[in-house]
Amino acid sequence: MAKKEEAGSSTHEQIGYHKGALATLAKERQEMLKILNIVEQLMQMHISGLKDLGVDLEKEAAKIKKESEKIKPIDEMV
Repeated sequence: MAKKEEAGSSTHEQIGYHKGALATLAKERQEMLKILNIVEQLMQMHISGLKDLGVDLEKEAAKIKKESEKIKPIDEMV
């Protein structure tokens, strides 16, 4: 009977461990989302600032994409 109690205790410890880990990770995820939202707000402010200064970001993105398409991947060179 002692073995059953030990196994039950071990199971309870494992359950507690996993629940604790999930609680911690959930809090970490919340904090990560807060940081992500702050970064997104800052990016939007800079995008707005560039647009106010007359920079066409869509044109810039298309230019970068076009330039990257000119570069051949290594596997095509062989």
